[in-house]
Amino acid sequence: MFRYSIITLILTGVLGCASTSDLDYAAQANASSNIAIEQLVEQVIAEREVRANQQNGETGNYLTDLVSIPALSQYLDIALENNPNLQQSIVALKIAYAQQGVTGADRMPTVDASFGAENTQNTDPSYNADVTVTWEVDLWQKLADSNNAAIKDIAATQASLDATRDLLAANIMRAWLDISVDQQLLQIEQRRLSILENNETLVLDRYQVGLGSLEELDSAKANTASTRATVAQYQENLAQSKRSLLLQTGQWDVVASSPEVSSTFPSVLNPLDNLSVQDMSGRPDLRQAFFNIEADSYRTDAAYKAMLPSFSLSASLSDIADSPSDALFTNPVWAVLGQVSAPLFQSGKLKSQAEIAELSTEQSYWNYQQTLLTAVNEVENASGQEYALAQQQTHLNSSLTSAKRSIESYQQKYREGLVDILDLLIVQQQAYDIEAQLVSTTHQRLINRIDLGLALGLGVSS
Repeated sequence: MFRYSIITLILTGVLGCASTSDLDYAAQANASSNIAIEQLVEQVIAEREVRANQQNGETGNYLTDLVSIPALSQYLDIALENNPNLQQSIVALKIAYAQQGVTGADRMPTVDASFGAENTQNTDPSYNADVTVTWEVDLWQKLADSNNAAIKDIAATQASLDATRDLLAANIMRAWLDISVDQQLLQIEQRRLSILENNETLVLDRYQVGLGSLEELDSAKANTASTRATVAQYQENLAQSKRSLLLQTGQWDVVASSPEVSSTFPSVLNPLDNLSVQDMSGRPDLRQAFFNIEADSYRTDAAYKAMLPSFSLSASLSDIADSPSDALFTNPVWAVLGQVSAPLFQSGKLKSQAEIAELSTEQSYWNYQQTLLTAVNEVENASGQEYALAQQQTHLNSSLTSAKRSIESYQQKYREGLVDILDLLIVQQQAYDIEAQLVSTTHQRLINRIDLGLALGLGVSS
């Protein structure tokens, strides 16, 4: 039910946005999605009423709310200041603003001033000064369309920056959880190794007094050596996870270069129950794709209007004198000129440019459709994975409880001489395997919740 409500809200919001874009593309989207929306809207309304009655007041409107780790804030702050990818996105946004300043300036009058001197043989020197004001009358709103396209480029770049920031926060959270799971798996293997070493010592003592076989001793040594290799691998995995977290911050010499991560997973909010209803309107990639459609639409309009006549006005104030001081407009001459120009023959250049702009708009539209389908698929996968991992956790918890009871039973039987050491060792190995599997599954579920937050469009708090 949750995933269908998400899809319905997405489609409704998308069509609402598309109505302000190109009419042909909006009509296509409306025709293809109208039937599905009508079937799902009633389910959304009913479910939202139920959720409103069950709301307990806790809402997770930000990505960082999904995994509450106070100690992680310092790494987020350092990363937001120093991460190279994020800084590149910030520079790209500044460039977009500067480009909009260029297109916006085309709509304003330009003022040019000049001062010259001429000295010819057998003549007295002469000096001239000139100030000219030129303004293109934007009768067809061509310059306005270009400026609006630049404004939409700014919005698209801002959305790209938001996506980079959200992904950076998600990666830092993932790296933190990777450290936690590596520590827990390492501790499990170290406990396993301690028991195997004790068992190996016991088997060796039994073998030396003639109560055990060589096969039992070799098996115990093999298990111990194999676990030592696993411990070494987990130690390196832990070191790599810490380096990965440090890499996300963009610095190698930060004060918190050795993060103190808890050996237990942090408390989390259940995104399906405690999060407010999300319609993915906050997804930066969707916003960026839609702004690209609008920007290309404005460019298409400007490209077609470039075929129309243009109107410009210019006014000049000039003076010529025998001295520099007299040339500074002591007796100036003014002139006003109105000009109309139109392209007559350019071998189809303007038409081709307009066609390219129109095709670029269509390409942006299909890119938006692909982004939308990907977004819906990501929400579907993450929400479905949430339920699957929850069931796995339940079963593994039950299995671990049974395995611990089995260890106690086999330990009692071993003390009574009813089972040998290998039987007890097998049961202990199974318990550790289940515990490691449970830790890994819990880690996967936490990572999946971060993925679900990204899919729903949860961002980072400012």
